[in-house]
Amino acid sequence: MSYNNIIIEIAEKVAVLTINRPNQLNALNSETIKELGDAFKSLESDDNVKAIIITGSGEKAFVAGADIKEFYQFDVAEGKELAAKGHQYLFDVVQNLTTPVIAAVNGFALGGGLELAMSCHFRLASDNAKLGLPEVTLGVIPGYGGTQRLAQLVGKGRAMEMIMTAKMISAEEAYGYGLVNQVTTQEELLASCQKIALKIVKNSSVAIASAIRAVNAGYTDGVNGFDTEIEEFGKCFGTEDFKEGTTAFIEKRKANFPGK
Repeated sequence: MSYNNIIIEIAEKVAVLTINRPNQLNALNSETIKELGDAFKSLESDDNVKAIIITGSGEKAFVAGADIKEFYQFDVAEGKELAAKGHQYLFDVVQNLTTPVIAAVNGFALGGGLELAMSCHFRLASDNAKLGLPEVTLGVIPGYGGTQRLAQLVGKGRAMEMIMTAKMISAEEAYGYGLVNQVTTQEELLASCQKIALKIVKNSSVAIASAIRAVNAGYTDGVNGFDTEIEEFGKCFGTEDFKEGTTAFIEKRKANFPGK
């Protein structure tokens, strides 16, 4: 599949997905959102991909925000549809993907860019990164999950402050908030993400998918995360990966998971 705004490279079962709109600081327009959603679904179904890293092209921005020119004249109904489609096509897709997704935040992650990073399973940032949700300066609020995911990640008080002041925080502040897992230099960012991804791909992809579903359940209204954990735990016992993992442990060898 060919794309206009993204580049995909796959090596050692790790896919690197790069948003490639450097002249627009990788801003998310409707075409890019659609391409990203399609790409994530395609990579999830690829048996040769066990982890995904998403980043932005260039050294200035991961994603500097949404493309305001596309929606500044929208009315109420069109605004609601814009947010709903974004959730459906991309942001919820990433959060619920059963292949782990790591955000490599290489610069500005603002508005929709931070919302995209937060929908990933975890995040690493370069030391020049700036993160924020500046939507209230435009008379609107985050509409791609930002009000919900930011509060889940950093707590209600900090989320309220970031959203209401529209302030950008540094990578080090984001690390202190628990918004990113690690801060590296710009040069080391992708290699650090690759190092983590290569650790992930050695483990059972079936168990990892179960873990993602169980963790996400705890943040889903009307769902008991503990019940989901019990259900997913039990399902693991019927997999080939469980048989291989436990047998390898008993035989004191490294497991070779079939991913089934």
